[in-house]
Amino acid sequence: MSDVKSSISGVNSYQEIGKFWDSHDLGDFWEETEPVEFEVEIGSSSSYFPLEKNLALKLRKIAEQRGISAQTLLNLWVQEKITQDVSLK
Repeated sequence: MSDVKSSISGVNSYQEIGKFWDSHDLGDFWEETEPVEFEVEIGSSSSYFPLEKNLALKLRKIAEQRGISAQTLLNLWVQEKITQDVSLK
C-alpha cells in the first residue's frame, strides 16, 4: 500500500499537502477530482462561558507549560471540581 496521502499532490504527509495547496489552486486540478459522500456524526457539543481576561491569560500560560490546550485544562479543572463537590454531598 502506498504512503501517498494525496493523489493530486503526490505527497505523503499532511504538512506537505498543506504546503502544496498553499501554492496551488483547486481550479487547476478540478478535472482530477471526483464527487464523494460522507457523514459527520457530532458526538459532543460545546457551551461557552465568559472568563475574566486575567484568568484566561493565566489559564493559557499554565496550559502551554503543560503542553495542552487551554480548553482541555479548563475542562479537566471543572471536571475535578465537580467530582469533588459531588463526593462531599
